[in-house]
Amino acid sequence: MKRTRLTVLAAMALSGTLALSACGSDADDDSGSGGAEGGGGTTTVDTAMGEVEVPADPRRVVVLDTGELDTAVTLGITPVGAAETATGTMGLAYLPQDALADIESVGVIGQPNLEAINALEPDVIIGSKIRAEEFYDELSAIAPTVFTETTGAPWKENFTLHAAALGRAEEAQAVVDAYDEHVAQVTEALGGAEAAAGTEVSMLRFMEGANTRLYGRENFIGSILADIGLGRPAITDDAPDGFAVEISPEQLDQADADVIYYTSYGSADASGEEAAVGGPLWDDLTAVQNDRAFAVDDDLWFLGIGYEAAEQILDEIGATLAPTA
Repeated sequence: MKRTRLTVLAAMALSGTLALSACGSDADDDSGSGGAEGGGGTTTVDTAMGEVEVPADPRRVVVLDTGELDTAVTLGITPVGAAETATGTMGLAYLPQDALADIESVGVIGQPNLEAINALEPDVIIGSKIRAEEFYDELSAIAPTVFTETTGAPWKENFTLHAAALGRAEEAQAVVDAYDEHVAQVTEALGGAEAAAGTEVSMLRFMEGANTRLYGRENFIGSILADIGLGRPAITDDAPDGFAVEISPEQLDQADADVIYYTSYGSADASGEEAAVGGPLWDDLTAVQNDRAFAVDDDLWFLGIGYEAAEQILDEIGATLAPTA
């Protein structure tokens, strides 16, 4: 049931939906699509910093976070520049690496390299207020800068804004529709809504340089689990702002659930994952005893924050949780 958005967009391209000539013919419609040579005028988008006028068909895009990178690639755009995570991740391993090979680093998330961005001569810069508000004026002096308010939980709304800023509103709607269909398919594969709700899933993320996190509902992965209708352990309700509960190594038992998906931000050694997994507290967890604790990729499950990541996560949830004959 592999149905990534890149596959969907490839099919759309074959039918002409993504053809640049089509973008040119729609230069004056509400989608914001511009001309074939990037000269199709401008469009105005409503951002967290107010209204911003952007090129209707931007060709040189800089993204300041991982969610924005996922969105751009999903919509068929290879940014000229992207920010790295604090652990040095920029390319996101789950995305096609040939689409990322020529992207230049423009600093670290939350600390953009203004000189590097300026050198790339972008048409538009996409990021978020929570990550880079202090740099907004300098970034806007380089190119039209589109900020969402925050990241994570409102990733679907952010996608819609980013798509408008990239002149890809029509393509974006096809991505959203395909995701909704995929969610319904996975829920059905798990035995339906009632069966999904009766399965408690714990999201455990070991953190290099910080406490381990048990993720709540108000974040990217929490919203995907909610879309499927999966249950969550009671500790999820204790997460500040719904985001995550931080635990020490001695509190690993709080991760107990029917199913555990776990990963590390940073190296498994430095994050504490290696010490925890296989230890006595780990072996006592219900999911571990029932062979329902699954290691997952951090880039995909926690850093991607976009529809391509979400699609691949749905595939993995279906593959690990769907009953077998």
